[in-house]
Amino acid sequence: MNEERNKAMLALKISKGQIEGIIKMLEEERYCMDVSNQIIAAQALLKKANMLILKQHIHHCVKNAVKQDNGEEKIDEIIEILSKITDK
Repeated sequence: MNEERNKAMLALKISKGQIEGIIKMLEEERYCMDVSNQIIAAQALLKKANMLILKQHIHHCVKNAVKQDNGEEKIDEIIEILSKITDK
């Protein structure tokens, strides 16, 4: 596994723990603002993981496809996924 994937895996594992903690907070009827802050932190980690995966994809898959003169499909994939991120 390359460095970006390792970092993404770590961020996802941490966010998994945060989400489990958030569920417990809700079950314990903790203060709403504390819960919301934890949700924001988990979202930030998920975003970070996604960016690391996209970085890895661009540096490896897209780069290799462009070298082989068939990169247009990979570039279109990146544009499509970026539009999903920015449409929110």
